[in-house]
Amino acid sequence: MAHTTKSKESTAKPCLWMQAGVVRRKSCQRDYQCLICPYDSALRRAAEAGRLPHWKEKLRELPPAKRPCVHSMKGLIEYKACHSDYICSNCEFDHYFEALYSVTASINPVDYLDVKGFSLPHGYYLHQGHAWIKLEEDATVRIGLDDFILRVLSPLDRIEVPLTGETLTRDSPQIALERGEGVARALSPVSGVVTDINPLLRESGLDTSMGPYTWGWIARVRCDRLREELGQAMLGREATQFLETEAEELFSRIASCQGALAADGGELAPDLCGNLPELSWQELAKTFLRS
Repeated sequence: MAHTTKSKESTAKPCLWMQAGVVRRKSCQRDYQCLICPYDSALRRAAEAGRLPHWKEKLRELPPAKRPCVHSMKGLIEYKACHSDYICSNCEFDHYFEALYSVTASINPVDYLDVKGFSLPHGYYLHQGHAWIKLEEDATVRIGLDDFILRVLSPLDRIEVPLTGETLTRDSPQIALERGEGVARALSPVSGVVTDINPLLRESGLDTSMGPYTWGWIARVRCDRLREELGQAMLGREATQFLETEAEELFSRIASCQGALAADGGELAPDLCGNLPELSWQELAKTFLRS
């Protein structure tokens, strides 16, 4: 029994507050998604009231070379010192990491649910317009389009979103999807300021081969009212049930056109509308994007 306990402790992720020395012992139970952690919320309130130091303030007491980068504290990279005083928005490495390295690093660890042949990662929030939300640091989220809508509408020639510094509004049709002469609009899943845009989308468009939850991300957005925004999104069982209903509607439309699913396990063949011209790309976009 002692051996089992030691093994669990060795694999536990240490909370940022513990690593900074503010608390003696605390394991992270939220995969460092601090914005949805009640423990982090309670300690932040205590820090704001002056009852204890914030973990960033505690680390700022260390010599500059011994201040660990947040990404190394989370175990995503080897040790690297923070040179931006824990103001990640001013850090060039943070921009590089979030735009490239973290996308690559997330490919293997993410567990996916299979919902009637469509994938959905654990921990990703889902909007009714088939856009996903992934929590990041300091009220910032990454957004993209889910596997379902890409399998239905791809390949897409181009995706346009508001430029960096401009504002997204939840439920507003601000994400333009282009395929040939067709244009459809996806609803923004959150409100906030765009901080980064995936440059690949304007250059080469998007299809399922890019990975909808990794390289196929669309933008990073800073949300000042993130808790309220997430309250409007779906997670876990609710998101699964939503995708099941959407899949049944799609399969019903395919059956009505006398089309067939691919023979390899029942998955949709690439370029659904190209292979089944009876299905209107514009009509499918209108139905499932809800715009």
